[in-house]
Amino acid sequence: MSFGSSIAGLFGRSPIKPLQQHYDTVHECALGLGDFFDAISSGDWDRAKAARQRVADLENQADEMKKQFRLNLPKSLFLPVPRSDLLELVSVQDKVANKAKDIAGLMLGRQMTIPASLATAMNDYLQGAIETSAQARKAINELDELVETGFSGREIRLVEDLIEELDRLERANDEQQITIRSQLFELEDKLPPVDVIFLYKIIDWIGDLADRAQKVGGRLQLLLAR
Repeated sequence: MSFGSSIAGLFGRSPIKPLQQHYDTVHECALGLGDFFDAISSGDWDRAKAARQRVADLENQADEMKKQFRLNLPKSLFLPVPRSDLLELVSVQDKVANKAKDIAGLMLGRQMTIPASLATAMNDYLQGAIETSAQARKAINELDELVETGFSGREIRLVEDLIEELDRLERANDEQQITIRSQLFELEDKLPPVDVIFLYKIIDWIGDLADRAQKVGGRLQLLLAR
């Protein structure tokens, strides 16, 4: 069975499962960044190259899943979910994977290393972004239950709580970004200026990763409000 036809088969039951499977793959991209940073921290560029390739392969897979989702989403759905909202949600999800690929690609391309005094804080910051993506995945994985309960009852409260925690994690990641930028500022005169510029870019992009994961929750919240 081809990839496209297997996705189409899933649509026979519900469009929600392919949406959830898409975010599973997206989150694997974010997790792959953790492996990539581990390899860089130990100076193992062969392992870093392999980890970056895995992130790129997963991002391509997520992109293909997004395309199949759009192609196979029925024109008429007997669901309390507008078709346009599902299309927007899969697009927002995909942006998380895109950013993970961008981060790994830039760092490998420039053979970027993290200054030793920043390494622990940078790793914690990245893990915070990955946790934000994990929380978005938890929320999306409740979408089928939401549909089954007609967006009502205890299930809606559960999802609201998950989104609230997602927002909290993203705010915490913002605070980590402020701290790590100030730490880098203190180091600026000890590092090559070009390295400093790209370190700030990576710091911003990790923040973008968390922000994009939080936007997945934002789209889900719009569904709850309809």
